[in-house]
Amino acid sequence: MHGREVDSLGESYPGAPMSQAPPIAPTELARVILDGIDETLLKGEANPLWQQVSATGTDLWLDTGDMDQAAALWNPDFQALTTNNTLLNNEIQKGIYDSWIPVAAAAAKADNPDLSAGELVLEIAFALNARHGLRLVQRFNTRVSVELHTDLAHDVERSVAFGRRYAALCSQFIVKVPLTPSGLVAARLLEEDGIPVNFTLGFSARENYLVACVARPHWVNVFLGRLNAYASGEGLCDGRWVGERTTMASQAAVKELRERLGVPTRQIAASMRGGEQVETLAGLDVYTMPVAVAQAYLDSAPQSVSDCTGEDYRPNWGEEIATRIEGMEDLWNVSEDFRAVCDKLAEIPANELTPEGIENALHDGGVGGVFPRLSEEQTATLIAEGKAPKRDTWLGDIAQGKAGLDGLFTLAGLYAFSKDQADLDDRIRRQLDN
Repeated sequence: MHGREVDSLGESYPGAPMSQAPPIAPTELARVILDGIDETLLKGEANPLWQQVSATGTDLWLDTGDMDQAAALWNPDFQALTTNNTLLNNEIQKGIYDSWIPVAAAAAKADNPDLSAGELVLEIAFALNARHGLRLVQRFNTRVSVELHTDLAHDVERSVAFGRRYAALCSQFIVKVPLTPSGLVAARLLEEDGIPVNFTLGFSARENYLVACVARPHWVNVFLGRLNAYASGEGLCDGRWVGERTTMASQAAVKELRERLGVPTRQIAASMRGGEQVETLAGLDVYTMPVAVAQAYLDSAPQSVSDCTGEDYRPNWGEEIATRIEGMEDLWNVSEDFRAVCDKLAEIPANELTPEGIENALHDGGVGGVFPRLSEEQTATLIAEGKAPKRDTWLGDIAQGKAGLDGLFTLAGLYAFSKDQADLDDRIRRQLDN
């Protein structure tokens, strides 16, 4: 049995919000992206181990762009797949699209002969993300999160434009937008268009409270595995429960806003690192599980799983660890001052929101640590440190409120994605030069 025809890829998927983007005129690049996709539809077999997790109220997503890995685990209880700049780069570096890249480039030039070299790479990167996402949609008949190019992270207008183009290609796409002031505005505008947004790179309950108030996306994330790894690696605790406590607190915060403001926002547990987290976070709105985590849960074959959203997970801190000074408490506490600023921002209509206005409001309210204002030297240091900030570098700034641990993690994550995006872009350039 083969997948659906390309022109019907936008059919509805039960139980998920569908995009209702404004119509966009067909382009030659869009035609090339859609042309020739013919994936065999895979339904998978039901598995009682996944059914018992779903019964707690958790939606199950797989976090992979690898079609073979996804196929090995796919079953009817899974509701979506997520990709990101790193996962897409992993697929592109396999060379599976090398011969298609010049075809996409010719189409993009046919649409706009005046494209600069940089704009051409951006167009092809978009095309690769969309085409691979469409293959996943057709193979698994599911929603797929596709991510914006990292060069758009601080560009509202182009973020919205590319988000609309994704939605025009396939109504089963979920557009991933990163946590920046511009991302907040872009996500709000996309949601106003009826395009569901997965707001990524969140690391705290307060960040996601802000996102839900201002951007009102369908999903927010906590990258909990990175938080646990940081706490362990920096000797703050044994590495357990920091991410879980943060994720549960964020779930509670967005649930409150769902009920009070009517936002659609639901909480995703991202960066899951072990099969046991499938059990300890049961009842959370959504999991996006790496293949290894999903397989580890199956291998553990638990007898029963119950709703854990009421659990009060408390890390076992090392001696003389002052969690407030370390910035840990801001991961799961949403202060009254922070709430006050966010609640005021929530009252601003979408067409009056600006990145500068959001950032200034937070800093003027004394809670600007979620968007730390770093010098060029500090930015270079954070980039060099990788996916997580180093405690010794930033402890003073965190203790003084100049930077939040969550805000530093978000920036570090964006810079890490930017590196993988740059690798993908370099692959594109090499194929264009051949």
